[in-house]
Amino acid sequence: MIIWIASYPKSGNTWIRALLSTYLYSEDGNFNFGLLKYITQFPTRQDVQEFTNDFKSRVKTSKYWIAAQKKINLNKKIHFLKTHSSLCTVEGNPFTDKENTIGCIYVVRDPRNVITSIANHYEFSINEAFEFLTNKRKIIFDSEYQDYGDIQFLGDWANHYNSWKNLTIATVKIVKYEDLLNNTKKTFIGLLDFLKKFIHINIDEKKIKNTLLSTDFNILKSNEEKFGFEESILSKKNNEKIKFFNLGKDNNWKQLLDSVTEKKIVKSFKLEMKELNYIID
Repeated sequence: MIIWIASYPKSGNTWIRALLSTYLYSEDGNFNFGLLKYITQFPTRQDVQEFTNDFKSRVKTSKYWIAAQKKINLNKKIHFLKTHSSLCTVEGNPFTDKENTIGCIYVVRDPRNVITSIANHYEFSINEAFEFLTNKRKIIFDSEYQDYGDIQFLGDWANHYNSWKNLTIATVKIVKYEDLLNNTKKTFIGLLDFLKKFIHINIDEKKIKNTLLSTDFNILKSNEEKFGFEESILSKKNNEKIKFFNLGKDNNWKQLLDSVTEKKIVKSFKLEMKELNYIID
């Protein structure tokens, strides 16, 4: 069965993957980028290519989401999968179902900080990043080759959050990026406690300490600089890799975001931001 690690892009998904893959799949709790391969993305071209070789249609991939998940689940084990897709239905094709999903960790981040990360990651202006964040029909895919094999149906930030928050077929654990940032150990232990519902986990204080130290943002940033990171994307300006681990704690909308855009974001997502205590009347 699948436990999803779901999030809107640039919301902390990779950090959660680093923490969990290090604790669950390393012997000593010391992170390396290779461990992330234990928690791979869904969907990808590889997931559906057994069922179709037509990747030029936006909806073709969605037709085989469930079939691909059934194949993944054939071994009757727990599988962690990352996704940036919303919990959507496309042309009658649901993203997942109760026969394939047992749980979800949903990572949410203040959209006022998401927008600056989106701008850096995609080399957007703030206005372009705002359009990305508020586009109710937003998708991401291999635009260079018009390949929809790994298409992710996002929608806007609020709809994405609500889709996973309202998951009824499995248990959802919502993790705020800000809690992970401000008290990493407490938040991480809360995740492990959640996962005890599905898998056997020993709480090893030494391994937890090593995991937290080796997945610290500055360590991840340093490792990217030394060894590169295959999930970072190429700049369209100079064909060099854009830093994936960019600002960390320094990504603070109060210092980086203009007041006009900040007000537009609050207006667009007021209900959800109030619910998450990102704003208080």
